[in-house]
Amino acid sequence: MKWTTGRGGIALVVAAVLTGSAGCSSPGQSEEEHRAAPASLTALRSAERATGRAASARVRSTAVMGTTLSLRAAGALGWDEGLTGTLTITYTGGTTAEAMSELGITTMEARYLTDAYYARTGEALAAKTGGRHWVRYAYDDLAGLGAGADFADQMRNITPDQSVKLLLHSDDVHTVGAESVDGRATTHYSGTVDVEDVADAALRRQLERAGVSSETVDIWVDDRDLLVKKVEKGRTATGEYRQTAYYSDYGTEVRVEAPPAGDTADFTVLLKEQGGS
Repeated sequence: MKWTTGRGGIALVVAAVLTGSAGCSSPGQSEEEHRAAPASLTALRSAERATGRAASARVRSTAVMGTTLSLRAAGALGWDEGLTGTLTITYTGGTTAEAMSELGITTMEARYLTDAYYARTGEALAAKTGGRHWVRYAYDDLAGLGAGADFADQMRNITPDQSVKLLLHSDDVHTVGAESVDGRATTHYSGTVDVEDVADAALRRQLERAGVSSETVDIWVDDRDLLVKKVEKGRTATGEYRQTAYYSDYGTEVRVEAPPAGDTADFTVLLKEQGGS
């Protein structure tokens, strides 16, 4: 099996870690850009600001993407000056998980730094990369690889405030009501995001390339305007997806370092070496 057999699997796994779909990230939009302004939008904008200012949190997440992949992830992320953090990802099912298993990978450590994402591989894959146990994905390099541009965008936009920003594109966003999540009192908001109504052109193209026409976004916000839970679900060209994430311990300390250079292989170099460029 060539190394490139695992290329799509690793990319898909990383993209699905918190986003749960091919396009669940979004830049913010002004009030004027939104065609409707229900009262709940004021609360959502407060949640976006508060969650962004919190700068870090612990996260646990599950994702299912049709028959392709299911996984769970847990760790801590920071977003004060770019994305940083560490997640442990466990593949629980799907054809991609089966391909990863053939490479000896069922669980992977993921490290996020501001310029790149690092994935720790298993011994079987390390044997195909000169004994190196880490693969480095530089965001700028991925942006130049066609479909890798979406991958790079997703890696920069997996912080909890991104679901709030995405929900702000919805024309039917509304308050569902008060609910308890993990013992915390929260307010539940929900809305449907139609791709054709997304004002941001880059986000709209990203969703369209993934075959997404619409998706439902639900978030639960506590009395400090912090995101406690999110659920994003819909359908892409490859089938239905659903992603659920829980956030806690906002402001937690996040420390992460790049793996040793001698134990790290660069993704784009590996592609060239394996004829995958």
